[in-house]
Amino acid sequence: MATIYISVGSNVNREAHIRAGVASLSTFFDELTLSSVYESESVGFSGDPFYNMAISASTAKPIAEVVHILKKIEDENGRVRKCAKFSSRTLDLDLLTYDDVVCQDPVELPRGEITKNAFVLWPLAEIAPQALHPVLKQNYAELWSDFDKNKQALWVVDFIWPAH
Repeated sequence: MATIYISVGSNVNREAHIRAGVASLSTFFDELTLSSVYESESVGFSGDPFYNMAISASTAKPIAEVVHILKKIEDENGRVRKCAKFSSRTLDLDLLTYDDVVCQDPVELPRGEITKNAFVLWPLAEIAPQALHPVLKQNYAELWSDFDKNKQALWVVDFIWPAH
C-alpha cells in the first residue's frame, strides 16, 4: 500500500464541496487522516477566500488511477476545466505525493506547490510533520518552520465534521 497526500481546496460553496470531496475520497481510499481546515485569500487572482486542507490516505491503486479518481471527484462537484489557471474552484484535488515517487508523468510528483503555498504546506506539515519531501529530504515540519509566513495569510477555521 502506498501512502498518498492530497491537497483539497474550494472557494465556491466551499463548506459543502470540502465535505463532498472528503466523503468521495473515503469511498476510494483507505485510512484517511484529515488536517484542520484552513482559510486563505485567493492567490494569483481576485476571488472569494478558499478553504484548504490536506489528507493522507493509503492505496494500492497506481498513480494514474489515483489522478483519474481525483479528476472524477472534481468533475462530480462541478469543476470547470476550461478556465484560467488561477480562478475560482468548486473543488480542487491535487495529488501531492505518492510514497517517495519522483516523476513528471502522469502528474508532477512531488507537486511543486508543496513548498510554494502556505495553504498546501501548513496542512501537510500538520498531518505528516516527520514525513520527508521526496526531493528535498527535509521533513514537512522543518519546511513549514522555514517558510516565509508573511507571503500568504492563512488561518485555521472551526469546521465541524458530522459524527459517524
